[in-house]
Amino acid sequence: MAIRKPTSLAARAAVLCQALKKIYPDAHCELNFSNPLELLVATILSAQCTDVQVNKVTPELFRKYRTARDYAEARLEEIEHDLRSIGLYRAKAKNIRACCRLLVDEHGGKIPESMDELVRLPGVGRKTANVVLGNAFGQNVGVVVDTHVARLSGRLGLTRETDPKKIEPVLMRLVPQEKWTIFSHWLIFHGRRRCKAQNPDCPNCEIKDLCPSYPRFMKLREKKAR
Repeated sequence: MAIRKPTSLAARAAVLCQALKKIYPDAHCELNFSNPLELLVATILSAQCTDVQVNKVTPELFRKYRTARDYAEARLEEIEHDLRSIGLYRAKAKNIRACCRLLVDEHGGKIPESMDELVRLPGVGRKTANVVLGNAFGQNVGVVVDTHVARLSGRLGLTRETDPKKIEPVLMRLVPQEKWTIFSHWLIFHGRRRCKAQNPDCPNCEIKDLCPSYPRFMKLREKKAR
């Protein structure tokens, strides 16, 4: 049965939340972690790298480095060696070590629970801070806008902005604050499983009746099939 199309942007966002919750009731952060430090490190590693690849590296990494002090006192070359299979591993090793040094020096080795303090850490921007606050501390401070969230926000007609810094405030206005963290997970799950960057699976999309891009993509698909 077709979904009744909402008449306003806010209404569309509300209906999308209802639909995505039913489609992905178990949506969650797909980076593996057991504490805030592990999530912070994994999120820094995930920049321009898939969660799958990060999750291959972190089990051994987390066994070796259990505290912020462990990273802070390790030789940079050793951390680089441990991250060698990750893209941009030298820069990420440098940031993780510097970040953990600051954690030890200014926060007693603990992860701060505020946006202002987190973004002062080397290698930590607003997106990384949102991931940590939302998933490690249950704080809905903002909306994580990664490549999937940015792509789907445009395709679903929620915004015409393409800059993540401009997309986030739009989504924060449209989506209730208590859903900011999970909304990102819903879009990321859908982006990875159905609405991919190349060849989105529009015919089988569960929310195609809510998607203004659906007719256009279907016309392109039909044109390619001729």
